[in-house]
Amino acid sequence: MSHFTRRRFLKTTALATAAAPLVITSTTRAATTKEFRLGLITPAGHSWNRAAVAFGESLKKETDGRLSVTVFHSGQLGNESAMMQQLQSGALDMGWIQAAELGSRVSSVAAINAPYLVRSTASVAKLVRTPAALKLLEALPRETGTIGLGWGITGMRVVFATKDIGSPDDLKGMKLRINPTPVYRDFYSMLGAAPTPIPTPAVFDAMTNGQVDGLEADIELSWNQRYDKISKALLPMNALFMPFAPLVSGRIWAGLDAKDRDLVRQLVNQALTAQIHDIVTTEAGLVDKLRQSSVAFKSASSYDPQPVIKKFDELWVAKAPAIPELRKIGATL
Repeated sequence: MSHFTRRRFLKTTALATAAAPLVITSTTRAATTKEFRLGLITPAGHSWNRAAVAFGESLKKETDGRLSVTVFHSGQLGNESAMMQQLQSGALDMGWIQAAELGSRVSSVAAINAPYLVRSTASVAKLVRTPAALKLLEALPRETGTIGLGWGITGMRVVFATKDIGSPDDLKGMKLRINPTPVYRDFYSMLGAAPTPIPTPAVFDAMTNGQVDGLEADIELSWNQRYDKISKALLPMNALFMPFAPLVSGRIWAGLDAKDRDLVRQLVNQALTAQIHDIVTTEAGLVDKLRQSSVAFKSASSYDPQPVIKKFDELWVAKAPAIPELRKIGATL
């Protein structure tokens, strides 16, 4: 074959190939088989982890095993900052990440962590499903290279103290272990506490040896860790909650076809609905258990939060503009 004929043959073949329609065969479909690696920091028995496992089981069932999920709990893949980096690079497929981590990276998302948006866990469950709350996730693809699929929750957070406290005013001067998010740091600083970030596994010993005077956490984690055994008082703040967002790496998401994306969204939403219902229905029982323990169960019902709300919003609304809208919605729930 001459050089000219060979060039003409190759050109003709390339044009024919380009014009040929893409036929999706069973072999092509099989190539989309995927085992998603999903990381989160909570322990195996935690409601977030149970929901992640349930999502994976549903996905495997709905796709006859073509898509599956392996859940790495307890920070096996690193802390949330490390997992966010892995999600951005595509090294990690999915991560169920706290709003604290997201708000530290994208200040507008931190609106969901603002204090006193709602005053009960039942209201938290409603707030995170509103369009205003879900809209916060729209910044994530641009800012973090991840896709947010919704919100899951913890209950309202409480303060455990090694000394007797009866009001948020009593937090003044306390060394308080907090979640290291800017919103929490600023809120507790405004109350006069000295925010002290300590890794969760070290908190029990830190309270025992006096390194900190107390901690703030949700009821589920607190009961599992039995912080009541080393505390004198438990004060429900009725101020803060910590949601999480199931994230998918944008690089991984781009490789899924529309039907698989829709299925993942649907099944994640199903798992979140169950997780939220789980928290709302089981929290009352955990509160009863704590009331029956040796810790003194206090009440902040007479505390007027308006001064600290005003102070907080003066600092944060410019950075997280959705706060006023979320407050307005929360007041109706």
